[in-house]
Amino acid sequence: MSDKKATDLFTPTSIGAIAVSNRIAMAPLTRSRAGMDGVHGLLAVDYYRQRASAGLIITEATNISRQGRGYAYTPGIYTEAHVEAWRAVTEAVHGEGGKIVLQLWHVGRVSHSSLQENDAAPVAPSAIRGGGRVYTLAGDDVPSMPRALETDEIPGLVEDYRHAARLSMEAGFDGVEVHAANGYLLDQFLRDSTNVRTDIYGGSIENRARFPIEVVKAVAGLWGGDRVGVRLSPLSTAIGETPLDSDPQATYGHFVQQIGTLGLAYLHCVEGQLREENASSAFDFKALHTAFGGSYIANNGYDRQMAMNAIMSGHADMISFGRAFIGNPDLVERLGRNAPLFDAPPSAYYGGGAEGYTDFASLAD
Repeated sequence: MSDKKATDLFTPTSIGAIAVSNRIAMAPLTRSRAGMDGVHGLLAVDYYRQRASAGLIITEATNISRQGRGYAYTPGIYTEAHVEAWRAVTEAVHGEGGKIVLQLWHVGRVSHSSLQENDAAPVAPSAIRGGGRVYTLAGDDVPSMPRALETDEIPGLVEDYRHAARLSMEAGFDGVEVHAANGYLLDQFLRDSTNVRTDIYGGSIENRARFPIEVVKAVAGLWGGDRVGVRLSPLSTAIGETPLDSDPQATYGHFVQQIGTLGLAYLHCVEGQLREENASSAFDFKALHTAFGGSYIANNGYDRQMAMNAIMSGHADMISFGRAFIGNPDLVERLGRNAPLFDAPPSAYYGGGAEGYTDFASLAD
C-alpha cells in the first residue's frame, strides 16, 4: 500500500516487496541497441549501471517472444542467451545498490512481417492494421496487416508471458512490469477501438480485459504479486495511431480493480498523451489509483517541482522520468541539487553505439 507519511521525492519507501532508496523511477526507454537476436552487448551494462541511483529502474520494453517483436534491435527475454545478457545488467545495477525490474512486451499489431519468423503476419485481437511507423532492418516502414488471433492461441500467449517472467527471475531482476500500455498487444485487447472480437475475449469490458488479466495473474503467480507492476496509458494514441477506447474510465477502471486484488507491487500510468506534457482533465487518474488500491507510479512530463508536489500530496508513490534519464545518468543527484538538466538530442534516442547512450557526463565529471 502507499506510504502516506512520505513528504519528499528523495525519501526511501517500499513499492510492493521492493525497497527503493528514493521516489525517482527510470521509465522504460526503447534505445534499439541490442542485436537482432535480442541479445544486449556490454554497452547496456554500462548504460544501466550509470543510472543505478534511480530508486527503481524499469528496463526498456523487452520482447517475450520472437512474435512479440515490432522494432529492430530491441532486446528479448525468451532464450538462455537473453538471460545471460540481462544477468550482467542486473549484477551491475545491484553492485551499485540499485533496483531493477524488466518490462515484459508483446507489440501485437505494431510490427512488420520482416521482423517476424518466416515473414509471418503480426498478430492482434482483430485484423485491424496499425498506423504510425515501425523500425525495420530496411528503415522505417508502416506496420504490416495483422491477423486476428484464434481463441485457442491465447493460452499459448499467456504461457509466453509466464516463460519470460521465469527467465526474468533467472536473470536476477527484482521484479517485472507487464506492459499493457501505448497501444501494444494487451492494450489492443482492452480497447474497443482495436478489439472487435465476438468470442470470450471481445465485446464487453469484462471480456476485453480477460486476456490482460490472465497475463497478470500468470506472471504474479510465478513472481508473487508484490514484485509485479503493470503499466497503462488510457489516453495515449501516439504509438500505432491507436484510437482511444470509447469509455476509458470504465474500461481501465475495471481492469485495475481486478488486478488490484492480486496484491501487485504498483500501477504505473502515463498520465496523458505519450510524449506530451499535459494530462486531460477528462480522465480521473486518482480514481484509477483508488480502484487499484496499491502503490502508484506517475509518468508524463513531470519536472522537479511537479514531482515533489505529487509525492507530497500523496498523488503518487514514485514519479518515473523517461527522456530526462537519457542525457542525465545522474538524474537523482541533479534533481536533489536542483541542477540543470541536459536535454539529449532525439538523434541519440534510437540505434547506434556509445555515442548518445553511455557518453553523457555526470555532475562529477
